[in-house]
Amino acid sequence: MPVELDSLVMRKNWNKLSRDKFMSEKRRSLFRPCIDLHDGKVKQIVGGSLRDDGEGLTENFVSDRDASWFAAKYGEDGLRGGHVIKLGPGNDEAARTALAAYPGGLQLGGGITVENAVEWLDAGASHVIVTSTLFDADGAFRSDRLEALVAACGRDRLVIDLSCRTNAHGGWTVAMNRWQTLTDLNVTQETLEELSACCAEFLIHAADVEGKCGGIDEDLVKAIGRWSPIPATYAGGARSLDDLRRVDELSDGKVDLTIGSALDIFGGSLIRYEDCVAYNRDQSIED
Repeated sequence: MPVELDSLVMRKNWNKLSRDKFMSEKRRSLFRPCIDLHDGKVKQIVGGSLRDDGEGLTENFVSDRDASWFAAKYGEDGLRGGHVIKLGPGNDEAARTALAAYPGGLQLGGGITVENAVEWLDAGASHVIVTSTLFDADGAFRSDRLEALVAACGRDRLVIDLSCRTNAHGGWTVAMNRWQTLTDLNVTQETLEELSACCAEFLIHAADVEGKCGGIDEDLVKAIGRWSPIPATYAGGARSLDDLRRVDELSDGKVDLTIGSALDIFGGSLIRYEDCVAYNRDQSIED
């Protein structure tokens, strides 16, 4: 849909005020929880192995607990801003049980469109997370679709997922369709500044290191912290609580961190979930 001039002017003015305020605030990076759903089950998957045909899928962990157990746990521990991601079909029921167990405490992504976004907000999601619907089948960015989502949900309940892969120029290119298809949108300062007027937060998985517990993409974390004028969450490669402290250092506290496969509640042996909860509580006490 066309963007009216008044709307553009208002957003540009808001964007400058928002950036100045956010960049001047002193904050600390926090741990953000996650629930990744595949075939209706809570799993941890090596991101680069996820394909439509299921061939080559690498699963680090498949839980015998359902999504609602994790959601209730996050609620009990006061963790907000986590995300539920539906990785393909067959996950709607599990997603709904998670949102019902922690209403207003979790963001929801995976297959979100302008047609179903409000439905998921009504089901208890604090925000909806969008990626693939912002692009056509060839990976070309569609600003009209973003405008339609903003009109339907409001920018304050929209999170744009800019999960990406490293490109040949040493930068990062947004990937859609469960990180299989590269788009025409690069993760740059200009991209983050322009899109920030249309959403409340960014979620950025480093798809090349996701699920491998081999360390975070430090250059990407640093870039997000320097470029993003709104809150952002990074995910991919975390393997110790020191990575959380490192994200805080690299981003000057502007970027939060999601930890998945390394956590003991997801079968990992590198990071205790309770230590992450304690870390967040310590930051709250300091504030």
